[in-house]
Amino acid sequence: MARFLRNLLLVPIAALLVVLAVANRHTTLISLNPFNPEDPMLTFNIPVFWLLFGTLGLGVLLGGVATWMRQGRFRKEARSQRREANELKHEADALRKVAQGDIAPGLPSPDHKKAA
Repeated sequence: MARFLRNLLLVPIAALLVVLAVANRHTTLISLNPFNPEDPMLTFNIPVFWLLFGTLGLGVLLGGVATWMRQGRFRKEARSQRREANELKHEADALRKVAQGDIAPGLPSPDHKKAA
């Protein structure tokens, strides 16, 4: 169901981006120098749709990084709980083997005598 809803949202957005890209194929002048926009060292011509896709990609990347960083504490907690669960599983397996008689307990036998 979630996959259907995601596709229901993403398909119109993709169609809109394609329409914008086709409609905005002309180039535009981008200047990175706010004091002298005519400076040829910091000015370049690119198609408008590259700006649209570039900003979309940058937004997705920054959103993904922010989400990944925000969820770090949950991943850390999951790792520690996974480690604890594995330890408890190994302990339960060892106790199960002792209860079945496969392995003798770690105590010395009663007929074991100390050397005098």
